[in-house]
Amino acid sequence: MGGHNEVARLASLKNLRLLDTLPSESFDRITRLVAHFFDLPIAAVSLTDIDRQWFKSSVGVEHNQIPREKAPCAQVAESCKPLVIHDFQEDEFYRDSTLGNAGIRFYAGTPLITPDGHGLGALCVLGTEPRSITESELKTLTDLAAMVMDQIELQHAVGRIEASSGLPNRFQLINDLSDLHLQSDGTPRLMGLLDLAHTAQFDRLSRALTPGHLDGIIQSVVRILNEHVGAATTPYHIGPTQFAFFAPNEGAVEEYSAEISRILREIERSREFPMTITPSVGILNFNPAEMEPEDVFRSLQSAVQDARDSHTGIALFSTLTDQRHRRNFTLLQDFPRALEADDQLYLVFQPRMDVTSGEVRAAEALLRWKHPTLGNISPAEFIPLVEASTFARELTDWVIDQSLKVMGQWRRQGHALQLSINLSAANLEEPDFLERFLAALDRHHAKPGDIELELTESAMMKEADRALDLLERLSEAGAKLAIDDFGTGYSSLSYMQKLPADVVKIDRSFIADLVNGNRERVLVRSMIDLSHSLGYRVVAEGVETLEMSDMLEAMGCDEIQGFWLSRPLSGDMLIDWIRFKASSLRQMRA
Repeated sequence: MGGHNEVARLASLKNLRLLDTLPSESFDRITRLVAHFFDLPIAAVSLTDIDRQWFKSSVGVEHNQIPREKAPCAQVAESCKPLVIHDFQEDEFYRDSTLGNAGIRFYAGTPLITPDGHGLGALCVLGTEPRSITESELKTLTDLAAMVMDQIELQHAVGRIEASSGLPNRFQLINDLSDLHLQSDGTPRLMGLLDLAHTAQFDRLSRALTPGHLDGIIQSVVRILNEHVGAATTPYHIGPTQFAFFAPNEGAVEEYSAEISRILREIERSREFPMTITPSVGILNFNPAEMEPEDVFRSLQSAVQDARDSHTGIALFSTLTDQRHRRNFTLLQDFPRALEADDQLYLVFQPRMDVTSGEVRAAEALLRWKHPTLGNISPAEFIPLVEASTFARELTDWVIDQSLKVMGQWRRQGHALQLSINLSAANLEEPDFLERFLAALDRHHAKPGDIELELTESAMMKEADRALDLLERLSEAGAKLAIDDFGTGYSSLSYMQKLPADVVKIDRSFIADLVNGNRERVLVRSMIDLSHSLGYRVVAEGVETLEMSDMLEAMGCDEIQGFWLSRPLSGDMLIDWIRFKASSLRQMRA
């Protein structure tokens, strides 16, 4: 074959990205069928590379390639015509070839031809005894070669190739991992998952750049990956900014990490990226025979999440971290059922006491979850997960409804307590939150002033203008508002002056430091004075000793809340506590 045609043929082969890919059951079915049909021990899908014949699939051989020189499949690829060698020992050219010297006596191969006429290699069958072949058998072999090409075209179709990169996509990776799982001998493998950018960074890129520029970035990454890993294995483009790739060999994790560091440095230093990105790579060391493809994929995603938090941008898959991610997923998956059940979610209430009068006029509603299989779940674990999910709306609606139901029971017993309920930043972005809140009050015959809505500084500042608008409408409707965890966020004085809040709750971390020295007490006193000067009533959280309570009273704090008063109680127990415990506390302070 001429030089120009050979260059085009090799380019066509390279573009299909078949060389050095994982074994595939889709191709193995055909080679097994060929060997069975001819009743011969060896069959192969053989691809003709520059200097070798590489077997995408084979039956009866342990190696996956032989030299191209004097390989019959090379002649088939070059000529695009079938070739039959009845007896190697009688063929002057192939007698001393690699196959001839290995004891092969019979060969029959038909070409694998692309739609544009390039021969990729051959579907071949081999035997260790001389043999003839009928015209019907050769026709069957040709038909089966066409089936191989159909499979190649299928894998290279839109459903298996990412258009922007030309790389195999997520579906092809899952397919290849499935084949590896079935055929693995238990040898560990290393995989990496490259994530070019955080979601927010990719969103900025998408807004600032045209699709053509984004495709250019992807092509640059493909070039870098091919230079580092593409010569020995094919990368996969499995997401808008994510690329997966096997280690070129079975080296140690340390060697692989060093190579990945070089990849990251090259990406970060590339002038082809017009905006700053922070690429990360998660590494997975796994046994393909023992790990399902979906678990491999999920574990890679877990590792790359850890890599985003690493100062190196690289992280090895951690079983402990993965267990935490899987637990988080389980909690989110089970939370909707918890909302519907009547024996999982429940409220407890922690009282707030006026430090001057000793009266308890308010309490904070706190959510608890008793999971049917995992037991009691800490609010610090599940509430941040839910608030960052699509269930934040349902969570707040449930807490408001249940709080108002308990308040109705208290009113019927002659106790009128104000309840404080925590909102999330997501609630401030809900255009119908005020309407839902007022509707809930109406259902339970409650007044807006019966409820105090707590929001952290960070939540208020996340969408400052939108939050301020909603808070003003809530205040106008009569609801009470509190700034929770005061001192831990980043509120500015100018913004605090605009907030229609009634209460500031000083975070427990500052209260715990009261006993540490004068500087800590000065800080808390300043926070109380500042809040009073802005018109806020001050509540101190996390009060655990009488000494703390006395200090806060001396500083002018209005209310206290914490374990020194009481741990969170059920609705009935809180009423009992008010009846019997509050009076004794007042006597103690007197």
